[in-house]
Amino acid sequence: MVATIEKLQDHYLVILKGELDTAAAIEVEETLKPLYESSGFDVVIDCTELEYIASSGLRILISILKSAKANGSKVILRHVNDDIMNVFKLTGFVNLFEFE
Repeated sequence: MVATIEKLQDHYLVILKGELDTAAAIEVEETLKPLYESSGFDVVIDCTELEYIASSGLRILISILKSAKANGSKVILRHVNDDIMNVFKLTGFVNLFEFE
């Protein structure tokens, strides 16, 4: 699993590649920690190369969403494949995030 963050002019761009499973979650959470203080910046998460997400990965995304909303920002998930979108639908999280 590879997670990267790029700070652009008006938002953060996060790129997730691989499987965000329980084993990868600890490292990914550490990498994405700066997003918990993303005051004033929206967070765009590119899921083009995200192949799988476990409940621990969903927890990380929810934590980022809560922090962003508390700071007046939003989280947008981009290019989510059908399998991962089904996970969001089954958990009800599809109603919490914006998708592009």
